[in-house]
Amino acid sequence: MSGRWRLVLCAWLATLSASAALVPLVDSSSWLVQAAALLGVQAVVGVLGRQAPLPRSVTLLAQVLVTVLLLTASFVAERALLGFVPVPDTITAFAELLRDGGEDVGRFAPPAPLSDGVRLMLVSGVLLIGLAVDALAVTFRAAAPAGLPLLTLYSVAVGIGGGDAGWTWFALAAVGYLLLLLAEGRDRLLRWGRVFSGAPVARGGRVTAGLESGRTVPVRTGRRIGAMALGIAVAAPLALPALDGGLLDRDRGGDGGEPGGGTISAVNPLVSLQNSLNQPENREVLRYTTDTPEPQELYLRIVSLDDFDGSAWKPSVREITEVPEVLPPPVGLSPQVERRGVTTRIEAADWYAQNWLPMPFPMQRTEIPGDWRFEPVGRTLVGDHGQTTRGARYTVESLLVEPTAQDLANAPAPPPEFVREFTRVPDALPDVVAKEARRVTAGASNDYERAVKLQDWFSVDGGFTYDTEVTAGTGAAAIARFLTQKQGFCVHFSFSMAAMARTLGIPARVAVGFTPGSPGTDGTVSVGLRDAHAWPELYFEGVGWTRFEPTPSRGSAPDYTRAQRPSDTPSASAAPSRSASAAPSAAPTRTETCSVEQRQLDGSCGAVSPSAAAGAAGSGGGPPWTGLLIGLGVLVALALPFGPALWRARVRAVRLGSSPGRTEADAAARVLAVWQELVDSAWDHGIAPDPSRTPRAAAARIVRTAGLDGAAGAAAHRVAAAVEQVLYAPVPRAVAGLGDEVRTVRAALDRSVGRTARLRARLAPRSAVRLLWAGSERWMALRVRTAGALPRWALLRR
Repeated sequence: MSGRWRLVLCAWLATLSASAALVPLVDSSSWLVQAAALLGVQAVVGVLGRQAPLPRSVTLLAQVLVTVLLLTASFVAERALLGFVPVPDTITAFAELLRDGGEDVGRFAPPAPLSDGVRLMLVSGVLLIGLAVDALAVTFRAAAPAGLPLLTLYSVAVGIGGGDAGWTWFALAAVGYLLLLLAEGRDRLLRWGRVFSGAPVARGGRVTAGLESGRTVPVRTGRRIGAMALGIAVAAPLALPALDGGLLDRDRGGDGGEPGGGTISAVNPLVSLQNSLNQPENREVLRYTTDTPEPQELYLRIVSLDDFDGSAWKPSVREITEVPEVLPPPVGLSPQVERRGVTTRIEAADWYAQNWLPMPFPMQRTEIPGDWRFEPVGRTLVGDHGQTTRGARYTVESLLVEPTAQDLANAPAPPPEFVREFTRVPDALPDVVAKEARRVTAGASNDYERAVKLQDWFSVDGGFTYDTEVTAGTGAAAIARFLTQKQGFCVHFSFSMAAMARTLGIPARVAVGFTPGSPGTDGTVSVGLRDAHAWPELYFEGVGWTRFEPTPSRGSAPDYTRAQRPSDTPSASAAPSRSASAAPSAAPTRTETCSVEQRQLDGSCGAVSPSAAAGAAGSGGGPPWTGLLIGLGVLVALALPFGPALWRARVRAVRLGSSPGRTEADAAARVLAVWQELVDSAWDHGIAPDPSRTPRAAAARIVRTAGLDGAAGAAAHRVAAAVEQVLYAPVPRAVAGLGDEVRTVRAALDRSVGRTARLRARLAPRSAVRLLWAGSERWMALRVRTAGALPRWALLRR
């Protein structure tokens, strides 16, 4: 390798080694791979420009131009000419992404979500530093000053991370810089030899011809600059400001002032929620016992987010006080509304340390040791002077408010101060949010009906899907993007419903906490990381802050949203209306024999009724029967190779997505279906089923043969334990979360095999042979029934 190429490679490595200090700041390191590739292209352009040879300024300009084209093609190709040539609209797109990225950096605690804006800031920053390093070290032949932009990059990473970048990242950056210095020094020696010292000197009986064999200037300069840079790198982070922690940061609390006073504030909990929901292991956070017979309504609330700036929901800065012996009555709750007292005893895990206290809402009284403060507006407790929930044991007396649909429909107008504070929306909110809210709630006669329409649109009717991996982004247009993409998790659903409710004049905020958890056999209820949740709270005078559940397949819809809707119009007459048509409708109709909750849970209701489908198929204007048959034949021929994969996907969706049911038989069937899916998934990956083994032994065989990790192995054994409980327990019961356990095992099975085996498991699953077995059994049954119906003389002839 020539000296010039060696220097280019070391400049590239030095930039990447300093950039590695930014890795802990975001939740994904994929941006570093992208930056490395683009940085390599930038370096190659510099090499070509210097070999041309071009003037140094022209080479640098060519690198800048190529960098701009690369960033355009990578981030805003849809708003550029030919996908990579910038136009005025491209500059606007870059400005929007950088603004969104700046908001994310200021809002989220590390590690922040890798949104498009954050990715652009990281990649463009690395390319800018890389351009400066390449220009100084290679183009202008001055490697020592190139340490300054590298030091800047590392210091920014340490400053944003709060000084916790660690010695590993510092050592990596320092090694990269020292390699650059050594490469530059070696290149100098290769080109010029040793440094002249003046007149020839005779040494050992020979003449050195004026070449000094001592130390060289590049080595001395490199050592000095390196020592100075290392000293600055150690001292500079101590003087840089750091960002505050996130919602679950264990060291946050009050302001540390006098007891009983001060203020609190926090940031958006999106990162903590998404990280919790995507954990491979559902680690237990809390365990509690309660005296309520309806624990499914016992959401454990942490904090309320009531400050909406158009890009995110976050808690307002509030005054905190001493915790009263008995808390004041909940705001807006009328004595006429039904409520029951509930006592809950909660124990937090030893590793779970955050300073907002999870409690049922609205709490009335709490007994907990430690330094806790009360925030009256959100009705929450927050730790002061570093107080956290780690290992806390506490008792909470709360109210289980049970309003009726009529209570909510007849609620009077809220106080003006509530309307002013909790219906405030920023000017930056896209107009489509309010427009869509009005469209969805068209025909509603009161705020309650509008709220229920919004909830049902998100959870059932609007075509939304629940996905914890999706990144809908942030910024002023985040809600509008979510309403278009219709994919997200609880944060997106709750944020969007609360924002739309505010545009309709309904006071709204977002609550963050945990769903009720999973009951155990010992009478306790376990709450894990995957129970983390967010939901909207809407205010109704006489009832107070009221929970709604727009997120599909999560939590439970409150009873007051499933009751019969009150209506001011008389019921429909038995006689057909004047506008009713006697002709059958050409469009399929939904059956209305199931509740909104059932549709939300399994999606099986609301299917096209057979009569409507037959009517639609029999309507006139269709193609000739011959054309229809030909089209069906073509579709069958095209779909035949993918038949097994499609059949398995359908069976999997039915098994893992079925409702737990209401009877013991339904619960048992649900558990056995999930177990069958686990066995078939292992079969698809090469582990044939063994009917002679017990569920526990079969699970152990799958774990052992596939070499599953701890989380996946534990998930398989939990499913097997549920099957044994259903098969042998006196009273079978439903077990929550079995579908997620099977998905965890499937993902581990995919990781345990190669790409070819993984593709075969998807496209040609071995368990699809069950379809042939079922067809063979039906054919034999048909033959038996046919043989029984034939006359005796026909059997003798055969």
